[in-house]
Amino acid sequence: MCHAESVPAAASRPVCVLGLGLIGGSLLRRLADSGISAFGYNRSAATVDAAVADGYAASSDLDVTLRRAAEADATVVLATPFTALEAMVVAVRDTAPDCLLTDVVSVKEEVAELIERVHPNGRYVGGHPMAGTAQSGWAATDPTLFEGAMWMVTTHDDTDADDWLTVARMARAAGAYVVPAANDAHDRAAAAISHNPHLTAAVTATVGAGESDLALRLAAGSFRDGTRVAGTAPELQRAMLEANSIALLNTLSETIDRLIAARNALRDTGSVAVLVDDGHRARAKYEAIAGAEPEPITDVRIGDPDWQQELRRQAHRARVWMA
Repeated sequence: MCHAESVPAAASRPVCVLGLGLIGGSLLRRLADSGISAFGYNRSAATVDAAVADGYAASSDLDVTLRRAAEADATVVLATPFTALEAMVVAVRDTAPDCLLTDVVSVKEEVAELIERVHPNGRYVGGHPMAGTAQSGWAATDPTLFEGAMWMVTTHDDTDADDWLTVARMARAAGAYVVPAANDAHDRAAAAISHNPHLTAAVTATVGAGESDLALRLAAGSFRDGTRVAGTAPELQRAMLEANSIALLNTLSETIDRLIAARNALRDTGSVAVLVDDGHRARAKYEAIAGAEPEPITDVRIGDPDWQQELRRQAHRARVWMA
C-alpha cells in the first residue's frame, strides 16, 4: 500500500475556501459536514447570506476571513475563476503569508506561475477536482459532488511531503481519489478530456440550433449529452479555456485535423469508418478504466527519496492515491 507514516498527519487542519461557487461551496459543505473546521469567503453578500442560512461559516469580508485563516494555520483553497485569482493571492500574501495554498482551478501551470510571481515565498500545492455540473453558484453546490471523483494534486520533484499530504488528505476527506501529476502533464490531459469537449460541445450546439427549431424539437440523448457543458456560464468557460491556451491549441488542432480527414473520406469514399472506429476504441478504453474499481498506488512512502517520481509513474498507469 501507499505509506504515509513518515510525516505528521494533517487531515484535521482547518480549511479556508476563497470563492463559494459550485466547486468551492461544495468543498466547504463537504468538509464542514465531515466535522472539519471549514469557513469561506465570497464577495457576493447574497451568496454569503445563502451559505450562512444553510448553516455554514462564510463572510464577504476577505481581510477578516484571511486573518482567521492565519490564526488557525488553515489551508487556503483558491476557488475563484482564474481571472480573479491574482487579487486573492495578493490578499493571502499580505494577510496570511504563512498559510499553505492550494486551488481548484482547472489549469495548473498558469496558476503556479502566477503564485510564484505574486507570492514567491508562499507554500503552494496545486489541485484540480475533476467534478462539476453545468450549473454554478451556491444554489448548485452539493456536498457529494466529489464522491468518487479524481482530484489531481501537483507532484513535482521539489514538492514538500507535509504540504502534499495536507492537500491530498483534504481531497480524500472530500470523497475524491488523488491523482498525483506534474502541472504540465495535467494541463495537457485537461485540454484533451475537459477543455476541448467544451469547444466541441459549443460547435455541436451551434450547428444543431442553426439547422432549425425542428432540429431542436427532435434533439434527444445524443444532442443533450454532447452539448451539456455548453450550458455552463460563458464567462466561466472562457476563463478556463483561455488560461490553458497552449495545450488547448494542440488538442484543438488535432480535433480539426481528424474532422477534416473524416470530411474528406466521406466526400471521396462515402465512409467515416476511420474516425468512428477510432472513437469507438477510445471510448471502450475509457470505460474500462473509469468503470473499474480504482487501483491504488502501492509501495510508496511519502517523504522517502524519489517519492514524487514514483507517485507520478504509477499515476500514469491510471493508479490513484488512497491512503
